[in-house]
Amino acid sequence: MGAIERSGYRFVPEFSVIMQNGAVHVYNKDQFIEEIQFQFSGKFPEMDQIEDLVDEYCNQHNI
Repeated sequence: MGAIERSGYRFVPEFSVIMQNGAVHVYNKDQFIEEIQFQFSGKFPEMDQIEDLVDEYCNQHNI
């Protein structure tokens, strides 16, 4: 799973299969902004779930 880029922001997902949780790290101009945490089930999170998190973040922050 690679990074998602939107309007100069970069969203980098990371996850743990053992813990069944993950985070999307938000960067702007290579500066860390914040971490969006999430949970999932299965062997890996669905890409749609991560894209929904990114879309929600962008809508909330007018990106």
